[in-house]
Amino acid sequence: MQSLFTTHKMLIGRTDTHFVRYLHDQISWNSRLVAILGARGVGKTTLLLQHIKLYDNQDESLYVSADDFYFTQHRLFDLALSFYQQGGKRLYIDEIHKYKGWSVEVKNIYDQIPLQVVYTGSSILELEKGGADLSRRKLEYKLHGLSFREFVNISQGWNLPAYSLDEILRGSVAFPLDKARPIQLFRQYLREGYYPFFVEADYFMRLNGVLKQIVESDIPQFAEMEVASAQKLKTLMYMLAQSSPFKPNYTNLERDLNIRRNTLPQYMAYLEKSGIINVLRTKANGIKMLEKIEKIYLNNPNIAYALAEQEPNIGNVRECIFLAWTQVSHFVTTSDVSDFEVLGYTFEVGGRKKGKRQIESVADGKGFVVKDDIEYAYQNQIPLWMFGFLY
Repeated sequence: MQSLFTTHKMLIGRTDTHFVRYLHDQISWNSRLVAILGARGVGKTTLLLQHIKLYDNQDESLYVSADDFYFTQHRLFDLALSFYQQGGKRLYIDEIHKYKGWSVEVKNIYDQIPLQVVYTGSSILELEKGGADLSRRKLEYKLHGLSFREFVNISQGWNLPAYSLDEILRGSVAFPLDKARPIQLFRQYLREGYYPFFVEADYFMRLNGVLKQIVESDIPQFAEMEVASAQKLKTLMYMLAQSSPFKPNYTNLERDLNIRRNTLPQYMAYLEKSGIINVLRTKANGIKMLEKIEKIYLNNPNIAYALAEQEPNIGNVRECIFLAWTQVSHFVTTSDVSDFEVLGYTFEVGGRKKGKRQIESVADGKGFVVKDDIEYAYQNQIPLWMFGFLY
């Protein structure tokens, strides 16, 4: 165990705490069992280490990664018991999806050892079937990639607040226009700003490495895929990247990939939960809403710029980021008259020349045109960048 404590101390010592992600203050850190899920690369590890450094007694806390060599010879439960017997109070387990049979051991820790446990894992764990049922025991949170607000706060050294949807629709976002132009920064963000490692060199090389790790390791390991199936999953990801947004035609995809019909929805679910794609569902009632997928987008525009063989279509990029931001805290569906509907509001997304024709029939002032190349809101025309301040 000494090696784990040494690694823990080293990681805490070099963790930067100048900027902490939006999710931190939403988490009930004192709960007995907390799960933080999210796509690879969005900052889950840093969030844990920052919390320990800022708020914990480090002698009573221990951070471990589930893929540490230590666990090739030791059980997670035995570590938790030994740690507790030595006065430990809070155990943080990173990348728990890398530990086989993790849910059973976490359940046993919860039931038998009075430790507070926080773990992180890939969002594909939301698809977990079998194993131990932790739903009644855990509080689960989802960490998304950087919002535009977070991107400018990090890159410019600012501390701008988030806004509610209603405040954004009133054009109330306060941006320091005397210091920078929002559209210029927004263009940078669309290309390389969704992941916190944008501050490091070789952004697209790192991003491609993240995507490769997801489709070649994380998903196949979780789904216990054979090599041939994992390769088809990778092929599907590239096919979607070249045609996003993609209107589902399962028959053609099944033929092109040479897979069975009941397999493709599983592949789509894995890609969605792992943070590679987002799905837009048709406005409907009841269980039909869970079945009808209208369009499939990449999770964020950075993936489009990383994988597309040519410059991504700007119209697709606009819709992609609008969906990525709004779905963090709201349920987004198709609209009967335009691109999206959120909380009864309908949104047509476009550029400066986008007209109001699609929303003319929307009553009670609930129709809006969202434009990516305007700085100020005017009546029912809202700058797209402002939606990047939702979180």
